[in-house]
Amino acid sequence: MANILVVDDELGIRDLLSEILNDEGHNVELAENAAQAREARLKGAPDLVLLDIWMPDTDGVSLLKEWSAAGLLTMPVIMMSGHATIDTAVEATRIGALAFLEKPITLQKLLKSVEQGLSRKPKVLSGVGTGASATRPAQLGSSTYPPSAVHTHVVHGSLASASSSGGLGAHSSGDNVPWSNLQSFDLNQPLRDARDSFEKAYFEYHLVQEGGSMTRVAEKTGLERTHLYRKLKQLGVDLSKGKRTGG
Repeated sequence: MANILVVDDELGIRDLLSEILNDEGHNVELAENAAQAREARLKGAPDLVLLDIWMPDTDGVSLLKEWSAAGLLTMPVIMMSGHATIDTAVEATRIGALAFLEKPITLQKLLKSVEQGLSRKPKVLSGVGTGASATRPAQLGSSTYPPSAVHTHVVHGSLASASSSGGLGAHSSGDNVPWSNLQSFDLNQPLRDARDSFEKAYFEYHLVQEGGSMTRVAEKTGLERTHLYRKLKQLGVDLSKGKRTGG
């Protein structure tokens, strides 16, 4: 049983998530805006936060950044949105979000993300965008690094950013990230190309993790096996890579 804070300005979403999570045995606290979320966080750190990005008073990414700067990002945070771009998802995970769920959220993805979130502790990135040291990810679009110098890396299935001037060393302090698990792509390319690059890295990662098993990858990614196979062929994913690397 965990204490989970759900922050969303839509009553229907709050009620639905509350009902599902209560059925799973969790205690759920609800907030309809950033102000209520702040109050809930100050009363005590929840075990997990489900945080909507688009809210009327303060958006979820700004609230996440606020918690991070104040050293209050001591719990896993999963972002939610039906309209966010890849850039927004990258920024949220760079600040410290554990994962990103796209609305409408399926039951399978919600429960799996919650399970993974409760089993992990996020890194506290205080001071992001306010003079943070080079060992912390660079802020996208900030004056710290020009936008052309910022790339995204998929590390152990999660998104984080690092500057090209800082290289992988700026990201790998204490992480011991294997070189083979690191895939980078340029955020300056067209959206379609960036999405294809991300999806290819995403599926290659899960193929390795599941030892090349298409059945397990289909279950993990929430796709039908036939749809998954067509997707992998379309992206040019080497289907034998997972068996070679994961074995």
